[in-house]
Amino acid sequence: MAALSLPTFTAAFSFLLLFTSHTQAQTAPAPGPAGPLNFTGILDKNGQYTTFIRLLIQTQVASQITNQLNSSTEGLTVFAPTDNAFTSLKAGTLNNLTTQQQVDLVLYHVLPKYYTLASLLTVSNPVRTQATGQDGGAYGLNFTGSGNQVNVSSGVVETPINNALRQQFPLAVYQVDKVLLPNDLFGAKAPASAPPPAKTPSSGSSNETATKAASSPDNSDAGSIKSNAGFMGLVFGMMGLLFIGIFS
Repeated sequence: MAALSLPTFTAAFSFLLLFTSHTQAQTAPAPGPAGPLNFTGILDKNGQYTTFIRLLIQTQVASQITNQLNSSTEGLTVFAPTDNAFTSLKAGTLNNLTTQQQVDLVLYHVLPKYYTLASLLTVSNPVRTQATGQDGGAYGLNFTGSGNQVNVSSGVVETPINNALRQQFPLAVYQVDKVLLPNDLFGAKAPASAPPPAKTPSSGSSNETATKAASSPDNSDAGSIKSNAGFMGLVFGMMGLLFIGIFS
């Protein structure tokens, strides 16, 4: 057998490599679709969010977030208070809320759109939350800051956004070190209206009262005169009887 020339061998080897690569590309399995996001799993993995996770599950907001992430094209942004943030609340703050108010509080920590930290600095304040419109409340948040520092304010509390637990569409999760207390639930209440002023007596009643008061001394004097006259008559009568007895 005649030996293959170098150019022929090189061409044959290149063809073999090309054929092998093409065959492997055809038989390699296609990557499967990404599974649904496990929102509470993200919080649980990072730790220190047990109270917020409990509220999310208890109010069923966790299920609502999962459903929206699978159907919404806008994405979501969540502000997750740490366990220390809840511990810092005044005693009884959560227990004094009704079931609906607890739902509103949790929804207040969710924005119905995906925001990066940079985009939060360019929003028009106040920004609506998932609680906006609940019970007729505004439930808006305000964002300020510069550079890499972003602050969020509810009107009752203000805190910096310290850490991005996730910042990838369709879900952004940011850590906050204070519970965002909505002004609609925790703001200063309007002062109670003052009681109506007491009614002043009319001029007619005043005149009548003054007239009665002025006439009272006259009546009293008249009574005193009548009483004295009767007493003097009794004295003179007794003296007359005494003189008659003496000279009889």
